[in-house]
Amino acid sequence: MLETKENQGQAWIKNQVMAQGLCTGCAACVGLCPYQGFYRDQTAIIHECDRTWGRCSAYCPRGQVDLNGLREGMFDPVDLTPELGAVKGLYMTRASDTKLRDQAQHGGTVSTLVALALEEGLIDTAVLADQEKDHSSESVAVTDPSLVASLSGSKFSVSPTLAKFNELSQGDPSRIGVVATPCQALALARMRVNPQPGDEARVKNLELVIGLFCGWALSFRELKRLIREKTGAAEINGMDIPPSKHRIMELQTDKGIMEIPMTEVQACVRESCRYCYDLTCEFADLSVGSARSPEGWEVDRGWNQVLVRTEKGQELLDLARSRGVLEFKEVPRGNLDKLKAASLGKKNTCVAQLEEVSGRKDDLIYVRREELLCQ
Repeated sequence: MLETKENQGQAWIKNQVMAQGLCTGCAACVGLCPYQGFYRDQTAIIHECDRTWGRCSAYCPRGQVDLNGLREGMFDPVDLTPELGAVKGLYMTRASDTKLRDQAQHGGTVSTLVALALEEGLIDTAVLADQEKDHSSESVAVTDPSLVASLSGSKFSVSPTLAKFNELSQGDPSRIGVVATPCQALALARMRVNPQPGDEARVKNLELVIGLFCGWALSFRELKRLIREKTGAAEINGMDIPPSKHRIMELQTDKGIMEIPMTEVQACVRESCRYCYDLTCEFADLSVGSARSPEGWEVDRGWNQVLVRTEKGQELLDLARSRGVLEFKEVPRGNLDKLKAASLGKKNTCVAQLEEVSGRKDDLIYVRREELLCQ
């Protein structure tokens, strides 16, 4: 493993992660000790800590990490691909419930799977993101399947998902499911595979991780400013980003659809997202994104593509099929190869950005080059 116990405490996190613009705001370091906190979309140091080793650095997705060691600890080796991580299968799905599909971001697959896992007793609690009126995100614990649909839809700012998991996992034993972005899922993988002393029982509460495809997240402050400039007093009911060829963000408002050029949206992207290698949330049980097919965006926006990575993920998807809560259709020929190419493109961009911030081609800061590229 790459992890060492030398100079890996809060000071290292402060100097090598936060000061370098690498902090993702995943909140893996929040709720485990009193020294870190989370406000809006920022992780903050509340008190200085002089420990040379701590859970903050042990679980940080931008701390030094052995990706291959995590892959070996979580997945069947025969399923591993260099571009996408573990792949048992690729599917196209959508919620059978038309009302849920209408209010979900794309297809409603994530909400359907979370509600099903709660209904069937596969998990006792789900950790989900909730959007505030100021466009910041919060994390909530849900135990009632009927409440899941009310939290559907993408949140484009960071939520403190892992702070909520840390809080719940230190309570009474329960089975917890988490809907996670790639950086959050990586932190959870570090907890799963290498729990720190005293955390073994707590981490066993993590029963299911449903991952989200993610290109980047937005600074809620910059997003709020941009929306205010573009829409004035209009009420925002939803946001969406069509495929890259459209080069816009759509805002669903009480005055109709408004479009913002992606050049302006890109200016709101969090600095840390430049250094992310993971497009498809590789350290989840299954990962969900918006569909891509020859039928075009108006059809695709009603469907999801799902990568199954573990037996647990496959069992949940098969259960959704048998219960009739998800509809399936054939995956277009070539979709897996296109997804691999897109994922590899993000990895290569990540390498270039990490070389830039480190100033060295042999220093990618938190990962090893050979663990990211197909070489």
